[in-house]
Amino acid sequence: MSKIKRAASIPLVTHDPFFSVWSSADHLYDKDTVHWCGVVQKMRGYLYIDGKKYAFLGNKEVNAYLEQKSIDVTATATEYIFENEKVELRCRFTSPLLPDDMLLMSRPCTYVDVEVKKKVKCETSLDFYVYADMVRQTKDAVLGFDGKRGSYVFSNMGRAVQMPLGGSGDDVAIDWGYAYVACQDEGAKVTFDEAREYIRLELPLQDKKEATFILAYDDLVSINYFGMWKKAYWTETYATILDAIEDAFLNQAEVKERAKKLDEKIEEQAYKIGGDEYVFLCNMSFRQAIAAHKLITDENGEKIFLSKENDSNGCVGTTDVTYPSVPLFLLFDTEYLKAMLRPIFRFAKCDVWEYDFAPHDVGRYPYAWGQAYACRYKYGNSDMKKTLWEDGKSAVFPPFYMYPAGSDVYDVSYQMPVEECGNMLIMVATICRTDGNAEFAKPYWQLLKQWKNYLVTYGADPQDQLCTDDFAGRLSHNVNLSVKAIVGVEAYAMLADMLGESEEAQKHHLMAKELALDWEQRAFSEDHYKLVFDQDDTWSLKYNLVWDKLWGSHLFSDNVYRREMKYYISKLCEYGVPLDSRTTIAKSDWILWCAAMADEPEQAHELIASVANYLESTDSRVPFGDCYDACSGLYWRFIARSVQGGIFMPMLFENTLKNNGGKKK
Repeated sequence: MSKIKRAASIPLVTHDPFFSVWSSADHLYDKDTVHWCGVVQKMRGYLYIDGKKYAFLGNKEVNAYLEQKSIDVTATATEYIFENEKVELRCRFTSPLLPDDMLLMSRPCTYVDVEVKKKVKCETSLDFYVYADMVRQTKDAVLGFDGKRGSYVFSNMGRAVQMPLGGSGDDVAIDWGYAYVACQDEGAKVTFDEAREYIRLELPLQDKKEATFILAYDDLVSINYFGMWKKAYWTETYATILDAIEDAFLNQAEVKERAKKLDEKIEEQAYKIGGDEYVFLCNMSFRQAIAAHKLITDENGEKIFLSKENDSNGCVGTTDVTYPSVPLFLLFDTEYLKAMLRPIFRFAKCDVWEYDFAPHDVGRYPYAWGQAYACRYKYGNSDMKKTLWEDGKSAVFPPFYMYPAGSDVYDVSYQMPVEECGNMLIMVATICRTDGNAEFAKPYWQLLKQWKNYLVTYGADPQDQLCTDDFAGRLSHNVNLSVKAIVGVEAYAMLADMLGESEEAQKHHLMAKELALDWEQRAFSEDHYKLVFDQDDTWSLKYNLVWDKLWGSHLFSDNVYRREMKYYISKLCEYGVPLDSRTTIAKSDWILWCAAMADEPEQAHELIASVANYLESTDSRVPFGDCYDACSGLYWRFIARSVQGGIFMPMLFENTLKNNGGKKK
């Protein structure tokens, strides 16, 4: 386990965009726990020692507390140690998001293990509380039930009036479904208190010094997927949440051991690449990146893995949010990435999508039924834009997927054509390279060819348009976006080669090389490469170059990488390298992509260490924000997003090179 001094926010319960509880304090008892968006979701923990009540979790209601001694965070677990002169208490939260087991990835059950070590003879017991704000956004009436199932006792609670999928939006918590607390330890008592609106677990720890209980959430319905009301993937194995909880207790020893081995593997690999700082970043991003998704299946039984664009606009299945998350998921199983791309391909085939470039998203969470970004707000209400986006805590966009051609739903000027076409081609190519075949690309080949044509026509020198860094504003002649287009053409060439179209492959590989040579000449500016082709005194992070280096395509010369890396180091601030010359705003995922390209370990370590410094030192107490000020270390936008899967790019790089027996060029 990796002991940490401090982090912006500590993950406790992490399963999906709605079941996600964090501690944004230096000590677990300093403040109440919160949903990733900052909404209070109280959990309280107390240990009784010889009848005296000591707080260890949540904003304490008593003057006495057990002093926190350490926090340990791994990829799958968070452990706190508390003590006083009489006892030591360990409290460990394990959300076993094991990528090699999609059932565990989906099953919404977090283990809470407590262990009391007595320094002197004393009597001890534990009280744990989960409050009603876990299941509601306003002070609506809450109902609960206490029961026993097999070997365990449990209690649940949920709103008295249930409206599953009652709205869409961002920076909101769930207000449907039921929270559960369950325990199978002897003497445990779990009750819902209607007057105080909480579930209380009372757990004697006199004879048995260790105990386990489970926090779970049944959201009833998870996603509207192209008009289909879909439950979470775990429901295909378990008839009810009670069955899931029972199985979680039954196989807990095996699951925890597997989680421990995964933690050790990630830490071992991360340490070799970037020392303690990289271990810290990987551990802090793993659960966050996964828990920003929901896993379902479509009507054909194919897996669908939908991201939520947290603290951004709430879009679901966003192409350019999937793109930076690729490294984490590609390390384990290409099925995750396939499951992220299937919805985009599906919407791209809908009549309403009449464009020759790839879509941005497939809706706004939890409604995956047609792109929400850049729609025209044609709803007969001058305040509708505010209702939908700025105050959009309940508004649901129309089901655009069923609209006919000619509906004119979208404002093309706010699309990201080169960005999304490049993203889709690159991601499909990485899948097929990893699989060793192009089977995944076959059903979508005509779309991929169409998007390649767009890149060939418009990508070498993109005109005025947005890219994934849309928060930084529009750009014409975007040099880094041009890199994406060039690498996208190369991705098409690789796919064509795997599909046996050798002439097509050779043609587009040579085209990509020619485009890259032209790029180097037009983008060059003394000791670095520009932000935009027509402005000399500019610069930017060229993170899209990573694929050329990872694939060994040799489109760009070695000088490009050497000059750029040296220049990035010269622009390094205390908390990272800014995204470009316009502001001091930095993006943690892109910095780590650049670190992966460094030939000199010292350069990579400086970049990695700067991001770790931000996460450890920032005064912005939010889950790993990926967009922040590189000078002040203050979060700017974007909390708890899946893009932090990009933190694993250096690890993906090393694993790929090791598997290929190659070296960085």
